[in-house]
Amino acid sequence: MTAVHEKATTPEDLARMFVERANAGDAAGIAELYEPDAVLAFPPGSETVGREAIRAVIEQLLANRPHFEVEEPMPTVRSGDLAMTSTRPADDTGGRVQVVRRQPDGSWLRVMDRPEARG
Repeated sequence: MTAVHEKATTPEDLARMFVERANAGDAAGIAELYEPDAVLAFPPGSETVGREAIRAVIEQLLANRPHFEVEEPMPTVRSGDLAMTSTRPADDTGGRVQVVRRQPDGSWLRVMDRPEARG
């Protein structure tokens, strides 16, 4: 049975939802936060393309059960159905930035995600 997850109603919801799902060990739920052809710049120095590939990378990331905290958001920049979100990283990795897009149902999904500025 597939879990039914909350949808992001604002671009800012996605960071909180990522943390909640990561702490629950829900890689499939995290992958649902991305568009089908999204690009994740992770692991550092590489790109992971597509929701299924992102799910697989997140499964590896969550294998050791790391704990995540919601980080301080920077102001969101919007242009129509696109938005750029970012947070001040608690782990000093240089910054986290995401480009998100409003979906036809009004929810938001990540299109591009750079969780770390340096590897």
